[in-house]
Amino acid sequence: MSKLKTSLSVLLFSLFASLLALAQVRALPSPAGAASAQPNLAVARDGKVYLSWIERLGEGKFSLRFAVQEGDGWSAPRVIAEGTNWFVNWADFPSLIVLPDGSLAAHWLVKSGSGTYAYDVTIARSSDGGKTWGKPFVPHRDGTQTEHGFVSLLAAKDGQLAAVWLDGREMKAHGNDHGGEHGNMTLRYVKIKRDGTLTDEAILDAKVCECCQTSAALTDEGPVVVFRDRSDQEMRDISIVRLKNGKWTAPRAVHDDGWKLNGCPVNGPAVAATGNKVAVAWFTAVNDKPRVKLAFSKDAGATFDQPLIVDDGNPVGRVDLLMLNDGSVLVCWLEKMEGGGALRVRRVKSDGKIDAAITVAPSGTARANGFPQMVRTGNTLVFAWVGSRVLTATMPLP
Repeated sequence: MSKLKTSLSVLLFSLFASLLALAQVRALPSPAGAASAQPNLAVARDGKVYLSWIERLGEGKFSLRFAVQEGDGWSAPRVIAEGTNWFVNWADFPSLIVLPDGSLAAHWLVKSGSGTYAYDVTIARSSDGGKTWGKPFVPHRDGTQTEHGFVSLLAAKDGQLAAVWLDGREMKAHGNDHGGEHGNMTLRYVKIKRDGTLTDEAILDAKVCECCQTSAALTDEGPVVVFRDRSDQEMRDISIVRLKNGKWTAPRAVHDDGWKLNGCPVNGPAVAATGNKVAVAWFTAVNDKPRVKLAFSKDAGATFDQPLIVDDGNPVGRVDLLMLNDGSVLVCWLEKMEGGGALRVRRVKSDGKIDAAITVAPSGTARANGFPQMVRTGNTLVFAWVGSRVLTATMPLP
């Protein structure tokens, strides 16, 4: 009987916490139009939050736009770029980053040929807060009509712009889907000087999962990159590489889940760091049991503690992650719930203590609902996700 009472108490506490938090979630009127999707959030050192997204303009034309949070709303949208030959995909979405000097960089994807997955990464930069943007450029120089995407833009240790992406130059097309290609998808890195010079080009992994998002963070030792790896035995677990003393380490598993899958789950990891504390969140489904896991590192990603399970039992995944000053983290993900789905967030402390999960908003779990985004400014969390269009909300830091 005591166990039953304890379980009931935990359940009631979790329900109360979720209801209390839901009452504090405040919708931000979205600046995005009705035909919007692919949201991305970024925060500057001064706390300004930037929302970017793609808007369909009709007749195959797309517009990459952004707005800045202002008080209880958003600024008027500004255009970064527009085009008719873009590759627009629910999982391979554009991003915007604010560099330490206050300049902006944004990326999107442009078709390079007639093949379904023939597209290039395209980057543009702005030094005036996004009022004007420089000439777009491609950060890879292979010239092949193959897949280049799933980009993570980051500030290198010296503050310069850097990019990580999945690169299909080694894959020879034999059809219009990933199953009709031969060769390996690679993970690559480059640093980009202000004059556009590409430096420090590197292959971070010679064989990775073909269409899962990458994620990058900066530790005191240097950048770390996490991604879904692919072994010759088709294990699709999460790996990390680190730039230490000017050299990239060999890929190493964050944890050996042992998820064997003859295909890509399209469900990448997220990494966050403060000092040399690192956390990684990811989705896995070993033995067809979906889980969202989280692992902590105290040594800049060299080693990780045993992972914790942070979902509510039926996750879709699509994780995002924030690290707080005390070393605890916030994980958000999509969870299947009775009657639909929800965008959930949970705080996890570095000692393994897991707080009650909070529902930020009801959400579908289809591909069209994309990947939720989360950033922190001061003591406020800002969320973006796709419902009928790009939606946004704020919530006090739990």
